[in-house]
Order: sequence, then structure tokens, then C-alpha cells
Amino acid sequence: MKLRELSLCLLLASALPAHAGLFDDEEARRRIEQIKQDLDNRLLKVETSADTTSRAQVELNGQLERMRQEVAQLRGQLELLSNENEQAQKRQKDFYVDLDARLRKFEGQSGSAAATATNQTASSNTEAKPADQGQEARDYEAAINLLRSNKHVDAIFAFKQFIKSWPKSSFQPGAHFWAGAALLQARDFEGAKEYYAKLVSIWPEDTLAPDAMLGQANAEEQAGAAKTSRATLEKLVAAYPNSEAAKTAKQRLKKK
Repeated sequence: MKLRELSLCLLLASALPAHAGLFDDEEARRRIEQIKQDLDNRLLKVETSADTTSRAQVELNGQLERMRQEVAQLRGQLELLSNENEQAQKRQKDFYVDLDARLRKFEGQSGSAAATATNQTASSNTEAKPADQGQEARDYEAAINLLRSNKHVDAIFAFKQFIKSWPKSSFQPGAHFWAGAALLQARDFEGAKEYYAKLVSIWPEDTLAPDAMLGQANAEEQAGAAKTSRATLEKLVAAYPNSEAAKTAKQRLKKK
């Protein structure tokens, strides 16, 4: 009996470590499985984050490329506008150079007219009419001098006043032309166009009519009416083909 009890005790003692070992292995496997699952979850998060970052990078690259294209387009438009502005300034400068030459010519003519009117005043027994003629020439010359001095606003007022005060004056075509020139210099393009067009309409045979049409085309172009300006230049060439203004108009039409 004692031998049997002893054997049973030995058997139990040998079984306990085996059971404990089995328990440790299962716990280890459970922990390893948990660690593996944690690693898988972390890897998934990293992959998801990387994929999101990659998509964001692709989208950012696309936005940058679109911005580059827009900048390139804006640069092209800026260069085009700059070139158009440069050409417009050149044409305006040429027009003003020609304007100055014509002013010098008309200055001499108006001076002669004033002198003639003054002589008439001195030699005539009836002072009213010669005095008016002398004042007419002086008013016209004063307006011309204002324009030559680049006093555009004063010149505009002076020419308008002259046109109103001396409706039958032989200087009416010139007054309309120089009023248009002063308005053009003051950047009143609609006003300039009106005076130029009126000159051509009322005095189509006047020597200033071709230049008035050229001035009208300038005003229209400066106002942004490119098609209207081209049509005016074409009319100028057709109406006054042998004029200096028509030669200038032909050159401009080639560039349009």
C-alpha cells in the first residue's frame, strides 16, 4: 500500500511540470499571435498612410503643373500686351512728331493771318469788322500756342470756344483738327474721334481731312476698338489714296 502511494506521488510530481510547460507554450503562442496581429495592424496603417501621401503628392504635382502652365500663359499674354502697348506708343509718338511739324506750319500761317488782319484794321475807316477779323486770328493762334505748350485742357477749351465764337471762320477745319489732337493727347478718345469725324464730314476736301481720318483711327485704336480703327484706315486709303496719311495707313494695315 505504501509502495502504491509512493508511486502515485511520484507520478503526480512528474506530471505537474509538464502541465506548467504546456501552459507556458500556449501563453507564448497567444502573445506571439497578438504581437503579430499588432505588427500587421501597424503595417497596414503605414501602407495606408504611404498610399495617402502618394496620392497627395500626385495631386500636388498636378496642381504645380497646372500652375506652371497658367504662369506660362500669363507671361505670354503679358508679352503680347507689352508689345501692343509699345507699338501703340510708337504710333502715338510718330503722330505727335507729325503733329508738331504741322503746328509749326500752321503757326506761320496763323501769324500771317493775324498780321494781315491787323493791317486791315489800321487802314480801314470801319473798325468793327477788321477788328473782329484780327481777334479771330489771334484767338486761333492763342489756341495753337496752348497746344504747343502741352496745355491740353486749356487748348481744348480754347479751340471749342473758337469754334463756337467764329462759326464762319476759314480756320474752322483747323480748329476741329487741333481740338481733336488736344483731346487725343488728353486721352479723351471719344471726344477726339467726334471732332476728327466732324471735320471729314463737313470739309472732306480740306487738306487736313486725310490727317483727321488718321487721327480718328488713332483715337479708335486707343479706345480699344481695333476693328473700327482698321475700317477707318481702309476708308482713308480709299478716299485719299495719294495723301501722306494714306501711306501711313497702308503701313499700319500691313501690321494688323
